[in-house]
Amino acid sequence: MPANEQIRAKLSALPHKPGVYLMKDRFGTVIYVGKALDLRKRVNQYFHPSRRHGWDLKLNALVEAIHDLDVHVVRSEPEALLLEGKLIKEFQPRYNVSFKDDKRFLLLKVNLNDPIPRFTLTRLRQEDGARYFGPFPNAGALRGTLATMRRQFNLRGCRPLTPTEADHKHCLYGNLKWCTAPCINNVTHDQYLDQVRAACDFLGGQCQELCAQLEDEMRKAAAKLDFEKAAELRDTVANLRATTRKTEKFTRVPYTLPLAIDPVTDLAELGRALGLPKPPERIEGFDISNISGTFAVASLVVFRHGRPDRANYRRFKMKTVVGQDDFACMAETIRRRYTRLLKEQQGEPTTDDPEAGRPIVDELRALLAKPREGPRDANPSPPTLPDLILIDGGKGQLGRAVEELRKLGLEHIPVIGLAKEFEEIHRPGQAEPLRLDHRTGALKLLQRVRDESHRLANSYNAQLRLKKISESILDEFPGIGEQRKAALLRRFGSVSRLRLATVEEIAEVPGFGGRSAADLKVFLTARERRNNEQT
Repeated sequence: MPANEQIRAKLSALPHKPGVYLMKDRFGTVIYVGKALDLRKRVNQYFHPSRRHGWDLKLNALVEAIHDLDVHVVRSEPEALLLEGKLIKEFQPRYNVSFKDDKRFLLLKVNLNDPIPRFTLTRLRQEDGARYFGPFPNAGALRGTLATMRRQFNLRGCRPLTPTEADHKHCLYGNLKWCTAPCINNVTHDQYLDQVRAACDFLGGQCQELCAQLEDEMRKAAAKLDFEKAAELRDTVANLRATTRKTEKFTRVPYTLPLAIDPVTDLAELGRALGLPKPPERIEGFDISNISGTFAVASLVVFRHGRPDRANYRRFKMKTVVGQDDFACMAETIRRRYTRLLKEQQGEPTTDDPEAGRPIVDELRALLAKPREGPRDANPSPPTLPDLILIDGGKGQLGRAVEELRKLGLEHIPVIGLAKEFEEIHRPGQAEPLRLDHRTGALKLLQRVRDESHRLANSYNAQLRLKKISESILDEFPGIGEQRKAALLRRFGSVSRLRLATVEEIAEVPGFGGRSAADLKVFLTARERRNNEQT
């Protein structure tokens, strides 16, 4: 049975409706996300004895860790599947296995601005001016519906962006008369565009007439004992209804970084454990992230009164470190952070360091877009020295941090290192690490600071890698050099925005003329089409 009255009260109030449930531990962390056709029956199964509890160690561990739960009611089981996948990707719960990768549900895409628009399958929604339908939880139903739709509206299914007469000679859809073949026939662009718009309306839910027609044909086939054709029509109708069923658009679920149950007590306990003169009201945590020496970055997170102060998070891109050297990266990060902080306190001008000298825009936008537990400060905290510095790592990273602080005259600031393997706390001048009970609030607070700095560093590293991969597409364009590539990125900011630019806008970039701009536009369009086909 549930361990607390809060869960008992929620279980008795659960509806007999489809939805998604989120299990949380005592710190508010989402540890499991599941879907159910009947929320009340499914969630209650976790807290009633069964044979599975006798042999499933993972289930027993999950039930023991549950401290609270939330549910989100939806209209159908497919909606529950979509929301479940979205939440698992967002929270990465400890006890979930499926949906944790970056694979997403299929979308149907059509760009009405193409010379001859066509419907394609994709898994990524981009800002490219195209129209997207979905996501669709049933990929098989979607592919069957797409085949029916192409036949019903005589739409093209060939791959070339602009088909030629040579492509039509080998076009199966054209030869079967499933496609009006606008590439060679006397079909105007406006006429074919009307066909595409009718298909868009069909995907939007205007399919009742076709479903009724197919059901009538199904009954006639069954009356003639043509059961194979009747079964085929039955499956077609089922695919149409599954694909065109309206689903709710889910917004971000309001969860934040788990907070301490009693931050005042945890801070007091931490101060006593470390021998500090008072509880550390301001804690700054650092972590390093790199892959084989590339994209070496660092993160700084700030906790005030036991709670994250996201307005003062910072990110650092390494400037002086060559190769994979976490110790040198930590030294550079500490040096840059507190050199700047000292200058700000003394009112001196600071150098332009966008990664370390301004609040993280994405974090602030996310913070403003969702509610947050606990009190929120109206303004970011002023530049003050921390009461405690936490380094994610062992003696090596800690030693370099202490050395840099000593050079800056800040050796009086307490600094510790938290090693991941055994959660040992390393302190300067102490040979033996400090080991706290894993159930203590003091250690849980340090783990939250460490995990948040780790998350921030890894997300920044991934962001830089994705940006580099996107920019590397330009390297494949014949004749482009570093200067022209840099000029394009300065003008448009990213390859995604470059794809949306017109030939005239590209031609305005220094080093590009009308012909090279047109060639680049064709190149980017072809690459995007190939990527869509691969997905």
